[in-house]
Amino acid sequence: MTSHDASGLHRRTFLTGLAALGASTVMPSSDSRAQTPAAPHRVDVHHHHSPPVYLAALTSRNLGQPPTLAWTPERSIEDMDKAGVATALTSITTPGLSFLDGAERRRMARECNEWTARLVADRKGRFGMFAVMPMPDVEGTLQEVAYALDTLKAEGIGLFTSYGDKWLGDTAFEPVFNELNRRKAVVYTHPTAASCCRNLIAEVPEAAIEYATDTTRAIASFVFTGSAARFQDLRIIFSHAGGTMPFITERFTRLPLANKNLEPKVPNGVAYELKRFYYDTAQASHPMALASLTKLVAASQILFGTDFPFRTSADHVKGLTDYGFSASDLRAVERDNALRLMPQLKA
Repeated sequence: MTSHDASGLHRRTFLTGLAALGASTVMPSSDSRAQTPAAPHRVDVHHHHSPPVYLAALTSRNLGQPPTLAWTPERSIEDMDKAGVATALTSITTPGLSFLDGAERRRMARECNEWTARLVADRKGRFGMFAVMPMPDVEGTLQEVAYALDTLKAEGIGLFTSYGDKWLGDTAFEPVFNELNRRKAVVYTHPTAASCCRNLIAEVPEAAIEYATDTTRAIASFVFTGSAARFQDLRIIFSHAGGTMPFITERFTRLPLANKNLEPKVPNGVAYELKRFYYDTAQASHPMALASLTKLVAASQILFGTDFPFRTSADHVKGLTDYGFSASDLRAVERDNALRLMPQLKA
C-alpha cells in the first residue's frame, strides 16, 4: 500500500470492515482439548506480522529475521488452521521501529496500522491488531493511540519492554500510560534487548536470554516506580509467561521489606500487582515455564500465544494440552480469557 492509499483510509472503511469481523469471528468450540486439526476457537495474542511498508524498510537496511521477512497473511492462516486458531492478534516484533527517527517513525507507525486495519477487515475475523506505536516519541504516541483506538478500532496497543535505556515505568512515558489507563486500554508488550545488554556472549543471540530478562526488567520498572498501582484500569499483557519474573517472585515480593522507600509505591503489595497482570504462553507452553507461572497466577490471567512465525500454533496447542490443565482452565487460556479481555472479538 502506498502512503497516498493509506492516507485515504477513513473511519467508515474500518467500521465496515469491523462489521464483517463481527459476522465471522471466533468460532465456538466443542472440545477445548481437541488436537489438530481442530475446530477454530483459539485466540492467539502473540502473533507477528509484517506489513509491506515495514518489510520494505527492513530490507532496505538489511534488517529483519528470515521468518519476519518471509511472512504473508496466507502463511499465518495456514498455520492457524492446522491448530484450530480462529483469530490472531497481530503485532510487529523486534526491532519494531527502533531503526527509524522522528517523523519517519510516526509515518511508519501510521502506515503499518492502516495496512493492518485493512487486513483485519479483509480477512473476515481471522486477525485483530495490537497497534504499533512510535515510542519513545510521547507526543507522536499519544496521537497514534487516539487514531488506532478511535478510528481503526484496534483491540489494543503494542509496546516494547524498553526503549534504549528506559523501561515502561520510566517517568518519561507517564503521559502515555495516563492516557491508556484513562481509556482502560489493553496493552500488549513484547521484549527486546536493552541498550545495556547486547552482544554480551559470543554466538548467543539476545533472544535466547535478554528477551526474557527484559520482560522481567519491564515488570520491575512498572511495579517499583508505582506505575502499576497508579494505573489500575490498564490491562497489560507480558509476553513469554512473564520472562524470568515468576521464578524470582520471592525477590520481588521481599524487596519493599529491604527498601522501605518502595513501600508507598506498592500500597497493595507486590504480589497483588503481579497477579493481576496477564501473561501469554508464547515459547512458554512447556512444564518448566508453566509450572512457575501457574503457581503465581490463576488460569484467568494466562493467554494463548504462539510467537508465529518463529514457532507454530500446533506446538503450543500440544504443550498446553500435555501440561494437564483442567478442561475449563484450558478453554479459558486458549479462548475465554482473551474474549473477556477484548469482548469485541465475540461480536
